[in-house]
Amino acid sequence: MQLETVIYEKKDDIAIIRFNRPKVLNAINTQLTSDFLKALKEAQADPEVKAVIVKGEGRAFSSGDDLSDSKIVTIEQGLKYIETLQDTTRTMLKMGKPIIAAVHGYALGAGCEWAMDCDIRIAAEGTKFGFPETNVGGTVTNAGTKLLPLLVGLGRAKELVFTNEMIDAMQAEQWGLVNRVVPLEELDKAAMDMAKKIAKNSTLAIYFSKRALNQGVYQDFEQTLELEARDAAVVFSTLEAAERAKAALEKTKEKK
Repeated sequence: MQLETVIYEKKDDIAIIRFNRPKVLNAINTQLTSDFLKALKEAQADPEVKAVIVKGEGRAFSSGDDLSDSKIVTIEQGLKYIETLQDTTRTMLKMGKPIIAAVHGYALGAGCEWAMDCDIRIAAEGTKFGFPETNVGGTVTNAGTKLLPLLVGLGRAKELVFTNEMIDAMQAEQWGLVNRVVPLEELDKAAMDMAKKIAKNSTLAIYFSKRALNQGVYQDFEQTLELEARDAAVVFSTLEAAERAKAALEKTKEKK
């Protein structure tokens, strides 16, 4: 399957999905969202695939939303974009196959939220996690408002979202945001070993186990996504959001 911003491949019964916008640290735009969703659906529909690995090309898993790509001016435009983005979350959480995130470099904003949507997260040493949304005039989406408190606790979730401070992989492991931390050079092998270990088990049993374990997430799931989309659309459409996004972009350019 040929996609513009995502690489999809299979190794035996494992599907590997790689974000492929390395020049912008795999920042998430409309095209990447669309390609990622297509890749997820391909893996879901393939009866040979028993587990999925999601990773990023280059120096990062994903740096979050591509601020330079934003065309959100009205609340309606914001809702349309966020709802498309969150279709990936619906697909990942409801997919009957386990998904492993192999995370390195940065997992920020929507990138971190997509990692949380995966069933298991393995991080390379030195990886940075964070939620910069409130600094750039945005809010947490992709079921992050439900998943983050479940993983790290409500107090720590609020600290991460309110302060925009990043945490490293070791702290993320201590807080429960990731399952394990490995050296960068061992990340791909660790993710593949985990996928193969899972793939040896009963596909049907894994499907029902994932569905049962995710009941806490499914409860009020659509209401959560609806609230996130509505709130994000309102915030994104404000003048303050535009000014903050512009300032963040200029700051990024200065660092290059």
